[in-house]
Amino acid sequence: MRMRLEPEDDLLHPADDDPNFNESRYYNFFTEDRSVGGWCRMGNRPNEGYAEMTVCLYLPDGQVGFMFGRPPIAGHAAHDAAGLRFEVIEPYREHHVTYDGRVCVLRDPREMSDPKAAFTANPHEPASFDLQFVALAAPFGGEPEYDEGEDPPPGRVHGFARGHTEQHMAVRGTVRVGDLAVELGDGLGFRDHSWGPRVWQSIWWYRWINASFGRLGIAFTVRGAEGWEGRHLNGFVYDLDRRPDGTWVPIRSVDLDSEYDDAAFVVGNRMEVRTDDATYRVQGEIWSDIPLRNRRNGMVTRITEGVTHWTCGDRLGVGLTEHLDQIVDGTPVGVAAGA
Repeated sequence: MRMRLEPEDDLLHPADDDPNFNESRYYNFFTEDRSVGGWCRMGNRPNEGYAEMTVCLYLPDGQVGFMFGRPPIAGHAAHDAAGLRFEVIEPYREHHVTYDGRVCVLRDPREMSDPKAAFTANPHEPASFDLQFVALAAPFGGEPEYDEGEDPPPGRVHGFARGHTEQHMAVRGTVRVGDLAVELGDGLGFRDHSWGPRVWQSIWWYRWINASFGRLGIAFTVRGAEGWEGRHLNGFVYDLDRRPDGTWVPIRSVDLDSEYDDAAFVVGNRMEVRTDDATYRVQGEIWSDIPLRNRRNGMVTRITEGVTHWTCGDRLGVGLTEHLDQIVDGTPVGVAAGA
């Protein structure tokens, strides 16, 4: 198996005939002092005639500005809908992200467990951002290519992505919500790009971690399957103090210990991340979180996005802890499995 990672793979891919074809980009971004941040995502579903658009802004007083929509699209020519636009200036080097619209300002972000009630009960404010993302390190991932007769590895996930890249980024720009205007300064961020069929219910549970420290970046996914006691790990580390050219090394193993509150929301992480170069002991405190919901064919999926303040020795970092769980009998399956 080879991983194809060509400059054109940072652009849009032709849609295939799978009804669930999706091409999505995700960006997160945080101020230098970690007091304000956010993320945005757009997934084009041209065969279904719409895009999934999400904007989430974490404000200094603990409130969250949130907007989600499924704006109609015709074709698959750009990520540009409902006021959110992504532009690739130079593949794997520089991206431009803008938004001009509104957000629902949630005093208690967990109200988004019931989106209709949350959007009705909370005020809506104008919001915008204009952000420049520049690579801190090399991209990770690509699209697997197999030789004739070669089978995909055991545990390969179908129905979530055919190709996938991730990359730590430096971010500059301005975020506005209502009367609040914030300059990111020398901000930190992370981006994700995937293409191929996407069904949120195709994964039983996963834990997606990204942590940015500037000269150090860590990102990985741990996932599990229904009826399978094992766990699949995929991730990478770049460390400019060890590899000044910004190349990443694969993560060989992770011990991840997540702490939950009484409502089964993660409130903290402790992890030991091992590569061939080093071992990193990292702690994370969830500063603010918001639960998102996706429903299809009678299944309910909860995706919790938690802004995380990370520490690794004397380094301070920031990023996201994303937990995806199918909900069975009211319980997140990954939490029930001890993940």
